[in-house]
Amino acid sequence: MKNYLRLAVFTAGLTVAVGSASAADLKFGLAASLTGPGAQYGASIRNGFELAVEEINSAGGVKGNKIVAVIDDDQGKKEEGINTFKKLIFQDNVLAIFGPTFSNVAVAADAIAQASRVVAFGTSTTADGITATGDFIFRNAVTEADVLPETIRVAAQKVGLKKVAVFYGSDDVLTKSGYDNFKKALDDLKVPVTTTETFAKGDVDFKAQLTKIAATKPDAIVLSALIAEGAPIMVQARQLGINVPFIGGNGMNSVKIFELANEKAENLWVGSPWSFENASEENKQFIAKYKKKFGGNAPDQFAAQAYDALFIVCEAAKKVNFSGTVAVDRVAIRNALPAVTWKGATGAFKFKQAFDRAGKPAGFDAEQRAIVSVTRQGRFVLQN
Repeated sequence: MKNYLRLAVFTAGLTVAVGSASAADLKFGLAASLTGPGAQYGASIRNGFELAVEEINSAGGVKGNKIVAVIDDDQGKKEEGINTFKKLIFQDNVLAIFGPTFSNVAVAADAIAQASRVVAFGTSTTADGITATGDFIFRNAVTEADVLPETIRVAAQKVGLKKVAVFYGSDDVLTKSGYDNFKKALDDLKVPVTTTETFAKGDVDFKAQLTKIAATKPDAIVLSALIAEGAPIMVQARQLGINVPFIGGNGMNSVKIFELANEKAENLWVGSPWSFENASEENKQFIAKYKKKFGGNAPDQFAAQAYDALFIVCEAAKKVNFSGTVAVDRVAIRNALPAVTWKGATGAFKFKQAFDRAGKPAGFDAEQRAIVSVTRQGRFVLQN
């Protein structure tokens, strides 16, 4: 039977399948926030993932087998993340799941994958402890603990920080993890904190906290936020005459900042293993292919990591002698993954062992170098 690419998109309870799949195809799931507060990240993740599917299948697939992608919407919610994982595992019988988009959703959904002995592969989940869930949990999203100290170090060196204010979302796993790692990095560099302010998801008015911050006259504002709150925070800060640099975490590292904050997005420092300006051949090819497929739109970190993630898992799949029994093949992919190395859009990649709270080996994190950029005139400019 001829193999066809099938993309199944699940939105608001509806799954639409395009084309058909043969018994020899390799089915992978993607749980992404296609609607809700994480839609700006989820759209990029889906785009990067679909581009990788298309590219791998055009080159003959994996050992002659085509990739079938089943793409579901987790809506950025824990309960939907759990439901999506259950559907992908028990109904769609995927070999592995990529996602979810948010770390707080992963905390809940990854436990389903671990208990079912299915790889859950995070492409955007950077909070501490995600891979502590168990030995089937992987990610190529570099942790906040690895990226934020480098972001602070480079920004401090370039800007000459003497004191900073800290502003973070206190009700989200990612932003709280970002705060913890920012605080440690500031302590290590002996940079004093003038004040620490908090906000919650869904807040729209940040002027009271920003006014308190302004009164302490910091050299920069360290911001751990998702872009839905982070962009208006930057806009309102500039409106109040606060023109110091912002130093952001993973949630702020998106080209959407230029759309949401316009010229108020200037002077935002972020870190990531990926940069649009990275001139490696792999990255240049990825950017060109992405622009061609998506109408000239530029990719971001989230698209690049999702793109690389599928290639990484397919490298593991090349080592597997598929039995046709889903439960057996899921474990075989998991066992082949830790040894995979890759050089893609995000640079040279390999895994490193993660540990649970008792210090026992658990899942696997990404080992990659962080690149620090600052926003200048509508683009991210490399700084290290």
